[in-house]
Amino acid sequence: MKVNKLIKNTFLAGVALGLSSAAFAGNGDRVGSAGATELLINPWARSSAWGDAGVSCANGIDAVYTNIAGLAFTDKTQIRFDRTNWLGGAGININSAGFAQRVSESSVISVTVMAMTFGDIDITTVNLPEGGIGTFSPTYSNFNVGYAREFSNSIYGGINFKVISESIADLKGTGVAVDAGIRYVTGEEDQMKFGIALKNIGPTMSFGGDGLGQQVEYPGTGDLATLEQRSATFEMPSLLSIGGSYDFNFTETNQLTVALAFSANSFSNDQFRLGANYGMELEKARFNLMAGYVYEAGIFQSDFGYTGRVTALSGLTAGVSVDAIVGKSKSMLGIQYGFRLVDNFGDIHTIGLSIEIL
Repeated sequence: MKVNKLIKNTFLAGVALGLSSAAFAGNGDRVGSAGATELLINPWARSSAWGDAGVSCANGIDAVYTNIAGLAFTDKTQIRFDRTNWLGGAGININSAGFAQRVSESSVISVTVMAMTFGDIDITTVNLPEGGIGTFSPTYSNFNVGYAREFSNSIYGGINFKVISESIADLKGTGVAVDAGIRYVTGEEDQMKFGIALKNIGPTMSFGGDGLGQQVEYPGTGDLATLEQRSATFEMPSLLSIGGSYDFNFTETNQLTVALAFSANSFSNDQFRLGANYGMELEKARFNLMAGYVYEAGIFQSDFGYTGRVTALSGLTAGVSVDAIVGKSKSMLGIQYGFRLVDNFGDIHTIGLSIEIL
C-alpha cells in the first residue's frame, strides 16, 4: 500500500509539473545546443503514425520510446523490426529492433536498439576539398534496457536505461541516459488513461579521438608533437511528456482511441500532440488506422517560403497496421506503416514487422 501511495503522489506531482510547464513558452532559443538529438526520433511505425500522442496508451515495445510504463502491458513475448527512410531522399536510414518479455505476473523487461546510418561520405582535407581519398560512414546508435511493472490494477510504472554512441571516421562520443514513466488507468472498462514520461535524463556527452589531434612543430628544433584538443561537452535533449486518452468501445471488436499529449522540451519549442487510433478485429486479423498532428509555436508562419517550425518532428502523421491472428493461442504476425509529413524536406516513411506470442 505504501508503494502504491508513493506512485500516486508521484503521478499527481508530475501532472502539476506538466501543467505548470504548459504555461510557459518553449525553449526555441536553445535549438541546436543539445546533443544526441536522435533520441527525439521515434523509430517505431505504429506509435509514430499517430503523432507520438500515446503517452498514456502506447503498449509493448512502442512504449519504450513513448512512455516506458506501457511496456507493462506486453502479454507475453513481442519482437519488432522497423526501418525508417528519414527525410525522403536524404540517404539516411534508421534500423530498429526490439524484444520484450514478460518475466512474471506483474513484470516485463525489454531490450531495444536503434541505429542511424548516413551512407558513405567523401573524406576531405584543406588541401583536398573535393575528396578523392576515400569515404567514411557516420553512425548514431542507442541501446536500451527497460523494465516495467504493474503496481496495482490501475497504476503502472517503468524505467529505461540507454547507452548512446555517435561516431565518424576519427571521432567518437558515448553517453548514458535514463527514461522513467507512470501510467494511471481508470473507468468501468479501463477506458480512461493518464501518463507521464520523463526522458533523456543524463550527464553531458563529449567527443574524443584522433580527429581532435593536430601535429605541431617545436620552434627552433624541428621536432614534431601531437597536440590534442578537448571537445566541448553538450547536454542531452531532456523532455517531459504528459498525456491522456479515452477508449470508445463501440463493440467488442471495434474501438476508437483518442489521445492528447503535451511535451515540454528543454532544447526546442514545446509541442501539443493529438492522435486517433481506430481498431477493428476480425476472426483471423486485426486492423488499425492511425492519424495524428503535432503542433508547435510558429508552425503556421511562413518566411521566404519556409515554415516557422524548428524540427522535422511536427505536423501531420498517419499510418496503418495489419496483424494476422494465428494458432490456438491467437499469436499475431503484423506489418505496420507510418508516415510523417515534413514541409521543407522529404517526408518520413517507417515500415515495421512484428511478432507477438500470447
